[in-house]
Amino acid sequence: MSYSMLEQMFRPTSVVIIGASEEAGTAACECMQNLLGGTFLGPVLPVVTEPDSPDTIFGQPVYTAIDTLPITPDLAIVCVAADKVPYYIEELGKRGTQNAILFSTGFSRFNTKEAARKKEKLFALAHKYSVRLLGPNGLGFINPSLGINASLASSSFSTGKVAFITQSDSLFTSVLDWAASKSIGFSHVISLGDMLDVGFSEVLDYLHRDMNTRAVLLYVESITNAREFMSAARALSRSKPVLVVKAGKSHAAEQAVAAHTGMILGADDVYEAAFKRAGMLRMDSIDSVFDTIQALAWSKPLKGKRLAIVSNGGAPAFIATDLLLQGGGELAELTDEACLHLDEALGSGWSYWNPLVMEAKADADMYASAIKPLLRDSSVDGILILHVPTAGVDSSSIAEKVAKACKRSKKVILTSWLGATDAENARSIFSKAKIPSYFTPDSAVRTFLNLVQYRSNQIKLAEAPESRPDSKTDVLKSRAIVLQALEENRQMLTAQEAEALLGAYGINCITTRSAESVADVAVLADEVGYPLAIKVVSPDIFRKSQAGGVVLDVQNSGEATAAAEAILRNVAQYQPAARIYGFDVQKMTRRLRGVELAVEVETDPQFGPVIRFGAGGSLAPLLHDKQTELLPLNMSLAKELVATTHVSKQLAGSETVAGVDTQAVYELLVAISQLLIDIPEIFELEINPIQADSSGAFALDAAIRVAWTDVGGADQLAICPYPAELEELVQVGDNLTLRLRPIRPEDEKAHWDFIEHLSPQDRRFRFFGNVGELPRSEMVKLTQIDYDREMAFIAQTIPEEGEEPLTVGSARAMISPDNATSEFAVVVRSDWKRKGLGRMLMSHLVEYLRSRNTLQITGEALGDNKNMVELARSLGFVVSKDFDDDTYHFTLDLREEESAGSDSE
Repeated sequence: MSYSMLEQMFRPTSVVIIGASEEAGTAACECMQNLLGGTFLGPVLPVVTEPDSPDTIFGQPVYTAIDTLPITPDLAIVCVAADKVPYYIEELGKRGTQNAILFSTGFSRFNTKEAARKKEKLFALAHKYSVRLLGPNGLGFINPSLGINASLASSSFSTGKVAFITQSDSLFTSVLDWAASKSIGFSHVISLGDMLDVGFSEVLDYLHRDMNTRAVLLYVESITNAREFMSAARALSRSKPVLVVKAGKSHAAEQAVAAHTGMILGADDVYEAAFKRAGMLRMDSIDSVFDTIQALAWSKPLKGKRLAIVSNGGAPAFIATDLLLQGGGELAELTDEACLHLDEALGSGWSYWNPLVMEAKADADMYASAIKPLLRDSSVDGILILHVPTAGVDSSSIAEKVAKACKRSKKVILTSWLGATDAENARSIFSKAKIPSYFTPDSAVRTFLNLVQYRSNQIKLAEAPESRPDSKTDVLKSRAIVLQALEENRQMLTAQEAEALLGAYGINCITTRSAESVADVAVLADEVGYPLAIKVVSPDIFRKSQAGGVVLDVQNSGEATAAAEAILRNVAQYQPAARIYGFDVQKMTRRLRGVELAVEVETDPQFGPVIRFGAGGSLAPLLHDKQTELLPLNMSLAKELVATTHVSKQLAGSETVAGVDTQAVYELLVAISQLLIDIPEIFELEINPIQADSSGAFALDAAIRVAWTDVGGADQLAICPYPAELEELVQVGDNLTLRLRPIRPEDEKAHWDFIEHLSPQDRRFRFFGNVGELPRSEMVKLTQIDYDREMAFIAQTIPEEGEEPLTVGSARAMISPDNATSEFAVVVRSDWKRKGLGRMLMSHLVEYLRSRNTLQITGEALGDNKNMVELARSLGFVVSKDFDDDTYHFTLDLREEESAGSDSE
């Protein structure tokens, strides 16, 4: 969906209401009154659908059909029964109206079959006529900057910089009421309803470019297109704070949400991982959302997690300190200079420590004197100012002095004036000064910690991932193993197949031997050697330990026979119908510094394959130590996944004990990620335990389940992985061979070098102005791209052993979310010109965009960039010149088999 269409939907210049009525309590009446009662300047056109209707509705002349309207409206609000909606959508499409809000009754969420039939028919019709739909079962939207209330909520609202997008009707009105009481305004308030058409991804893309929006708040119940959502969310989070509340954290809440929405939700820990991966901040409660969104709206960006606390009472400050440290924040260690100023200003009237506790009767001047050195202190990232009501002390005058002292602060300032009546006026003073104020220190500290977590998510979003060491994988061998099992109508791989499959990806496994009977176990046990692990072989049992199908530490043949018999009894009791094909026998290894780990991969219904990592072994179910991450993984993400578990503390060594080879653990996780991309037929995998020590990581037991699929491994993921299939060697000129491939985040260092070797003129041509060193944020955008929405091919030299490759050229395509258009940019390292690199790069870029069915390529060049003009013409671009801006514009229509270049200068 193009930005212009969404802008027309949420910033319309004219509105038609179909099914208009003055009948109180109807959607048509409510919406009509809201539109006419605001400051919206455009025409509101009522269309009636019943005979004997009045000539005017709320003073507006009435129309009886779409084709009789005097203008083509930008937006239609449809308030007729569900069965009549298709007719009017078709009429709107024929007239040219491309946006509609559905306030129609009859799209029940609970009669799922009937609702699905109606929605499918309506969606097909809307798509045919290019009409985009908001809803049904939503409340519409409000755009305060236009004064337009195209919703069913009559709450007052004011203009601000925060956009609120929700799937909940009740939160739509609740947030508006709360915001009014806090003097917080909105750029947009949008209710998505059932998301038949327009959903989160389209709205997030729109808000990304909306200049009136600086922060976004989401209430999410379910995500319907994870790939589109993640692309839109990651792009938006790089430039604007995004907060999210997700219902369904507990099992009971998850069931309630699923029943309410009629959708399959997926696991909550997967949503949690998705939000973090997208750089968003998840909130646990509505109160927390309100507190944090106020801080984001009013505060400067947080620079770190060091907080200074100022108070006229010890207990609130100490409680705040405990909460801060428990939540992962830090107390700022005041500099000597700040302490000296505090001594001069307060004498003995302070605690000589942070938290800075003054005497109970501290007045306005003492508060100001305490705060000013902290505002200048480089070791302080934020200040929490507390006040306890004290007889004879004017808390309002203190608030005024604090607000004045912090007026131009570049630090995060949070306040909490305790008490009710005495503090009410102080809170009003802070509200007018746009300084966040909270009823309790708990809320203030929680907000600060939320800001800390948001900053952490943003840093991770901009980190350059580490490369996985080059590894040789045998994809053909792995695929042959999986296909053989599927052709034999088996879902479960045997232990030997799982061992071979993992081994093909460099994962060390313990050798497994198979016995068909109890008698065979005793014979095989003597051959393998003791101690042994004996495990059941059954296509019906995925987790053998839960079924009593594993016996460890078998020391002799007698114990081996007893173990096999015990396994048969356990399995028969646990799952009587399970088929038993025999036993796996493994030699157990003893390692002094071994730590048992576990990895699980399963396919989430919304986000596709996800990986869980944590403590392994027989006690793992009791430890509940698992963390979840979306695929694909790189080394940095693998490190982060391991670090968030409790078992990670056991991996570090000490002065007397060698630590675990964590690099091997990271590589194992990345290898599994690649395995799932290469072999999409794997839909469930568990390695438990993984024995990790100073010599590496070894898979002791693996269960892998497979099934036929028509979806490629990369297509199953919510985040598009690196497209390795696009790598190739290319010949340039007579004797120059280069590697052409998509750019990776790991290329950041090489790309700095590439940019540094562009001449001043080439930099001006590429970045449309004289630029010095690029900021890191811009380099992140160049190297960390979403392959679903952008492509950057780089040409690199093939180095001799021990050398690093040089990046000598780059061609980039910035693709619109609807894949309709793409802007291009191409640049060649200045000392590598005149070798044909520019033409080669552009040719590959054009062919790539044609292969993904992009409709059109566009580009621009400065007026004196003659070489780019000649290259574009030679490739078939239509070239035109804007003499006012002194720029050239290039267009190539990919829908045509052959595009002949032409000029219109």
